[in-house]
Amino acid sequence: MPHKIGTRQEWLKERLKLLAEEKELTRQNDLLAKKREDLPWVLIDKPYQFETDFGKISLQDLFRDRSQLVVYHFMYGPDYKAGCPSCSSIADSFNGIVPHLMNHDVMFWAVSRAPLSKLNDYKKRMGWKFPWASSFQGDFNYDFTVSITEKQQQTGDVEYNYRKEAGTQVGTEWRDEKGPVAKMAASTGTDVSTYTRERPGMSAFILEDGKVYHTYSAYSRGLDALWGMYTWLDRAPKGRNENDAWVRRHDEY
Repeated sequence: MPHKIGTRQEWLKERLKLLAEEKELTRQNDLLAKKREDLPWVLIDKPYQFETDFGKISLQDLFRDRSQLVVYHFMYGPDYKAGCPSCSSIADSFNGIVPHLMNHDVMFWAVSRAPLSKLNDYKKRMGWKFPWASSFQGDFNYDFTVSITEKQQQTGDVEYNYRKEAGTQVGTEWRDEKGPVAKMAASTGTDVSTYTRERPGMSAFILEDGKVYHTYSAYSRGLDALWGMYTWLDRAPKGRNENDAWVRRHDEY
């Protein structure tokens, strides 16, 4: 269907209407940001351990002398041969933001369940330098609902994005053996079941008086704002214009 063609005056009239809506959205985003800050803090009393380039360290050690910590839950399970392509596209922006976060009293880490050696090999392939920790054999991913067990997968006893997946018929996009998820699974060297035992997310923490508190987590489309290319695509003439599993790792286009 041909797109509407107009004069500069017609375009400006519609653009000004849209500008008013964009400004309202910006104000709403500011209000939501304040509400995130106002969420109650939850004490973390489990002794999580992570494998890092600095050796085995605790959650508190991840702060690296900062008072705040943000974590990207990167989909890279122990059986993956490569990281999730969607997570990889999000991670392409991390190198640039990490120095700014660190100098604003915020430490950044990606965390995955794959062993550290796998993470470092993939990090080298992708040309990344941001800190990446392995939660292999620990409870961290499970407690923050970004990993599930085979038993949970088989019974449908899964919680993700603050909702319970009741039964095996829920979340069919995670189980489609021929659709986009299957293609992404294949790109990690796994099948759909193995691939979807990992889920994407982000979490934030604060360190105060020697204690670590969980302050915020987001999952699924709650991560769109962290996906740099979507911000640009949303302003391109055809928008996201997505069909099928179009996202690739940057060295595969």
